[in-house]
Amino acid sequence: MNQKPTHFILTAAAVALLAACSQPVPLQQPAPDQRSVSPITAVPAPAAPPPVPAAAGASPVAVQGYRAKQASPLIGRPHVFVLPSGSDKFTDKEANKPVLVSEQPVSTFSADVDTASYAFVRRMLTAGHVPPPAAVRVEEMVNYFPYRYTAPADPARPFAVGTTVMPSPWKAGNQLVHIAIRGYDIKAAERPRANVVLLVDVSGSMGPPDRLPLLKQGFRLFASQLRDDDTVSIVTYASGTRVALEPTPGKDRNRIVDALDALSSGGGTAGGDGLQRAYELAERNFDKHAVNRVILATDGDFNLGITDPRQLEKFVADKRKTGVYLSILGVGQGNLNDALMQRLAQTGNGNAAYIDTLLEARKALSEELASTMFPIANDLKVQVEFNPAKVAAYRLIGYETRMLERQDFKDDKVDAGDIGAGHTVTAIYEITPADAADKLVEPLRYQGNRKTQPAKRAGDELCFVRLRYKRPGENTSRLIEHPVTASSVHQRLDSAPEDPRFAVAVAAFAQRLRGESPVADMGYDDIARLADGARGPDRDGYRAEFVRLVRMAEALDKVGVAGR
Repeated sequence: MNQKPTHFILTAAAVALLAACSQPVPLQQPAPDQRSVSPITAVPAPAAPPPVPAAAGASPVAVQGYRAKQASPLIGRPHVFVLPSGSDKFTDKEANKPVLVSEQPVSTFSADVDTASYAFVRRMLTAGHVPPPAAVRVEEMVNYFPYRYTAPADPARPFAVGTTVMPSPWKAGNQLVHIAIRGYDIKAAERPRANVVLLVDVSGSMGPPDRLPLLKQGFRLFASQLRDDDTVSIVTYASGTRVALEPTPGKDRNRIVDALDALSSGGGTAGGDGLQRAYELAERNFDKHAVNRVILATDGDFNLGITDPRQLEKFVADKRKTGVYLSILGVGQGNLNDALMQRLAQTGNGNAAYIDTLLEARKALSEELASTMFPIANDLKVQVEFNPAKVAAYRLIGYETRMLERQDFKDDKVDAGDIGAGHTVTAIYEITPADAADKLVEPLRYQGNRKTQPAKRAGDELCFVRLRYKRPGENTSRLIEHPVTASSVHQRLDSAPEDPRFAVAVAAFAQRLRGESPVADMGYDDIARLADGARGPDRDGYRAEFVRLVRMAEALDKVGVAGR
């Protein structure tokens, strides 16, 4: 081997070191105070492919589905990238920029409860790889975690809204507005029955242990949560489609499990045809008093039948109007079409998750079943109006693929996020105080002396939060409003509650992985210490796991410098 042997040896050594730091953790339930336990790996990921030496003078690398930039997503330094081969596809959206309140005082976006990005990032970091920036969606990273937000007391008002304003840890003088939304939680005995069709990709690529075998284990957990009056069907697709299980009541769990155990992989990927077959089965057993949902589980593209993303999106949108929703579970790495999964899940009034371990399957298909399966509201939109007398500029952190126009907020025909029972939604704005406006832009020559006068009723409000949502089955939205006052601002970050501080740490980490300049001066050690100080009870160890991932990224950062 004569192609830069030193470069190759250093990279391989780094991967070996990082792999040694990320040994699988046994599947166990941590005690409430067992802060070192992390729920990462119950099913081992396949071994990473060997690193490929970079050619001398190489230009930015094209990696069959995302770009690896010469400028590192681990900010400020050039790095050696060890990138897995494959054709994973992600939607690459530019991060939101600061917006002047004087020019655009209102921000509007659709709620998002997807969690796929966090699980994929965790898998890559655990394997010793830097995730591609496009795979890191800040809002999905933040919304992955359980939060103890105040719950609504009355199902007639199904959302409680809380806000926390605190100093920004990455920009002195700026503040963060943390918006916490929690949905009403229904008791198990009160939930509607479910009519579910499991649409399972059994193509040839689904054979490895982290794909179909892992899904089968996850669906076993799902089956254990079924009520006797629920109905489950199974449709599979490969080179063709097949009904592997006709509609079966939940009380026949053994029959459902036997059908799952019999699934095996082989053939092409006729996903579009599979979707048609699954929806047909869901519609045949449609119950207007039940939750009617297709759950698609796959590792990649549709390459047979309907393959055009626009056609698939239109098909799913039409089916959504019939009352059958779509959720998507992604698995595997190498041909994951995350971009398509996100589009279809958003269009289908569902959520997108990524299953990388049995523990993640347990989280998505068992622990959080109510919050992903049983909607309490459709088309949840959030709108924030900023007071120009208090705020010069704002930046919504994340939600780039969920942005809406101002007029979309009141337009009940515009589709938005759907929220399940007990689910939480977190959004974070970074704001620049009004007295710092001259530091952002040059004052206007002809309007520089004009002072904006807020409405008298605004008082000391920083901003005003509005939510619009529809009850399932209704076509007219309802409104919830919540003022955010300047008098409620925490003067010190460490005086803010644990949940908002932890969410801020996750947002900082996600932005840093994406290579976003606002957090360039906040190091991994700062992020880890902020998160560690806000872990709280952490019953299942998710927050301890997050701190470990930050430390892994820090190690990769240092390895990258050494590699040069």
